[in-house]
Amino acid sequence: MVAAPYIWRMASAGEKALHAALKKREFDPVYYFHGDDDFLKDRNVRELVEVAVDPAARDFNLEQRRGAELDAETLDSLLSTPPMLAERRVVVVRDVDKLKKDARKILDGYLKRPASDCVLLLVTPSGVKAEKGLTDHSTAVEFAPLTGDRLPKWVSYQVETVLGATITPDAISLLVEAVGEDLSQLAVELEKLASFSDGVIDEAAVAAVVGVRREESMGALLDAIAARDATRALELLAGVLQQPKMNAVLLTMHLTTQTMALAYGEAARARGSNPRSLYNDFMSLLKETGAFPGRPWGEAVNAWTKYADRWTADALDSALATLLATDEALKDTRVSSEEQVFTSLVLALCGAGASRRAA
Repeated sequence: MVAAPYIWRMASAGEKALHAALKKREFDPVYYFHGDDDFLKDRNVRELVEVAVDPAARDFNLEQRRGAELDAETLDSLLSTPPMLAERRVVVVRDVDKLKKDARKILDGYLKRPASDCVLLLVTPSGVKAEKGLTDHSTAVEFAPLTGDRLPKWVSYQVETVLGATITPDAISLLVEAVGEDLSQLAVELEKLASFSDGVIDEAAVAAVVGVRREESMGALLDAIAARDATRALELLAGVLQQPKMNAVLLTMHLTTQTMALAYGEAARARGSNPRSLYNDFMSLLKETGAFPGRPWGEAVNAWTKYADRWTADALDSALATLLATDEALKDTRVSSEEQVFTSLVLALCGAGASRRAA
């Protein structure tokens, strides 16, 4: 496996150091992988192991364990064993945050004077906060979820470099709308699409394999609600709710993101922002928050800019209150039909202020 270039992401200092090490095959003694994207962590663990360990002697020079399974004696043995018939060995400890007290004491002592012929890779799962005691004594690499234009770039990279195919921009957009930010699920769908397609993945392939069409996509529904077009939104609602990986709670989240963005836009317009500056305001908001609006950032921002003048501050306040009530209703086990709840939501969001629609 060739070290993956970070053309599709804003690489941190740790990522740059790791990429340079993979390229030169010269490694620091300790790496610490943390952050909320486990897919990227796992892929980079595999890549480091593949590059750093001689395949001919891998059985002797690679150890992969989990923190909860390691006692102090075993960890000490793993860290003190020299490589066999190779220049280095690699020890991977996943869930390092689960090490018992005695084992952690052994690790802390080792980190002060790590062996030069061993690469120790410490990994924590998503949701675990980075620990200063580990970041201070390692090359720390944070893997944060991909957002914004980095997500489509990752899809393109995955298709072209890993799968040896090509994918059209429209297909990327539709796929991201259907699957979301989950890289592991995106990778699964891309493998299916590469097998299905004859070298080029287009919108038709996404529609056939993933089961979503542009004219019936979540993006189309979000656009209809942003435009306050209740008729179009209700036409789309049932089909969108039936799509793979879609549910009412997720749709509520994306609608809430959109509504809060429109409220931000209303405030910007009140300060005198014109459509061009409003587009930039929306982009800045997404970059600052890292929010995922249910589709690529460019598509969402284009829609918000186009339909911003159809919403008043009062209508947006009412919409946010309705979205909160909808979220609470969906969590009520007595609710019989998500579609009924959402029909009421669509009518509430699109109904008030219809006179402000553009001609």
